[in-house]
Amino acid sequence: MTFIAFCGAVEQGLVYGLMALGVFITFRVLDFPDLTVDGSLPLGAAVSSVCITQGMSPWLSLLPAMGAGFLAGMVTGILTTRLKILHLLSSILTMTALYSVNIRIMGARPNVALINSPTVFDSVSPLVAALGVSPWLTSSCLFIVLVTMVVAALIWLMRTELGQALLATGDNPRMITSLGVNTSVTIIVGVGLSNALVSLCGALVAQNQGAAEVSMGVGTIVAGLASIVVGETLFGGRRITVRIVSVVLGSVIYRLAIAAALSLDIFSPSDFNLITASLVVAALCMPLVKSRLKSRGGNQKNA
Repeated sequence: MTFIAFCGAVEQGLVYGLMALGVFITFRVLDFPDLTVDGSLPLGAAVSSVCITQGMSPWLSLLPAMGAGFLAGMVTGILTTRLKILHLLSSILTMTALYSVNIRIMGARPNVALINSPTVFDSVSPLVAALGVSPWLTSSCLFIVLVTMVVAALIWLMRTELGQALLATGDNPRMITSLGVNTSVTIIVGVGLSNALVSLCGALVAQNQGAAEVSMGVGTIVAGLASIVVGETLFGGRRITVRIVSVVLGSVIYRLAIAAALSLDIFSPSDFNLITASLVVAALCMPLVKSRLKSRGGNQKNA
């Protein structure tokens, strides 16, 4: 793997770390399997791209993108809590509807190009150049700052009453209900917040690659789960701070592993999904392998 490929994988790991944090909120905090993210990532990209082409500031375009993602998550939450539809089915229904919504947002087109349009990276590049950093590292520097801010905000949120309610809703909904907390509200807010982060990721990815595409969200949930599992396996801990940071680190390692595998002659870009599935399976099996190794070590000492 070349140095440029290494830096590109780290850059992707950082920006998709925002998506992984969103998946972490639903799957780990709320214990809510949510497939809406496959539709909310291109939703954020579509909203941000259209806003930019209409003359809005690239930075301000991130706000409606996150708002659209929050609304998409709320729809899934409402379908589950108010209409009593199974959470997995609710997210699939929302994801399916978002495909048509995204095309309509982009003007009945499958993509929106941002060629010659301003992006957040254009406004940051002079500052990066003033610091003596190479221009091609502008995206990486911006992603590091944004991910750090989101991680810090998420850690702070989990220490507030709302954050504690989200954690309790996922751990023991009956207990938190007995304390007077409306779990329906926490689920709706939590799923909305999750998809807002995923949409933010989509908006940044679209601005980075210069286009928003309706199919760019395919496999989002698998990549998010892979990042979470890899991070928990390698840096696992009980403290919420460690768990949140491990998700971002897991996203970076996941992208590096894919880049390393694709650099081998035995794989081609068409094998991306195969590599992803293999990494997830390997990460899921690692805790079992560790426990068996420990048990064998203990048996040998006793013998």
